[in-house]
Amino acid sequence: MGYEATCTLRLGGEATRGKAVLEQHDLIFRGPTRLAIPLKDISSAVERDGSLTVRFGRTTAVFDLGPAAARWAARITNPPSRLDKLGVKAGMTVGMAGTRHDDLVAEITSRGARLARSSTPSAADIVFYGAERRERLDRVVELKRWLKPNGALWVIRPKGSEAITESEVMSAGKRAGLVDVKVVSFSPTHTAEKFVIPRADR
Repeated sequence: MGYEATCTLRLGGEATRGKAVLEQHDLIFRGPTRLAIPLKDISSAVERDGSLTVRFGRTTAVFDLGPAAARWAARITNPPSRLDKLGVKAGMTVGMAGTRHDDLVAEITSRGARLARSSTPSAADIVFYGAERRERLDRVVELKRWLKPNGALWVIRPKGSEAITESEVMSAGKRAGLVDVKVVSFSPTHTAEKFVIPRADR
């Protein structure tokens, strides 16, 4: 994600060197002092002169990040939406297959993207495939044919399920001639893996 930095943390009158990591749900500091701040608990994140001042509860932590501080503050105060992380933009053609996630459908249409009406769309910018069991992964080969050359296939699977694992999803993509490029938390219960056609095959 690009949000990792070696920096100084100032907390409770003490200064400590270590590594700060801004993850999807937490701001983490690893060093002699260890700190994990859930983003939902942060009441403000302000950049000034290369420092990021974060307030959570009654505590204030200052991360001396240099030029990156402004970008971190913006990421904390304006986190990307699910559609931003999935790359859905207005005007795109989106295909849906497998288990249907109705909340995603509503988000896609509100973004101004077009849901393909055909059960076998062609030239889709993005295809979302809900797969709850490993037996469903054989369809990945077919779904590759739905994509534009630079399109993306997202396989949405339940988290921590023995019915379908991350390695099985990755193997299915590889067998279909796709490469995996990204993983995001789709929801509290599901994960999404992104696959694309290799540049040499487009």
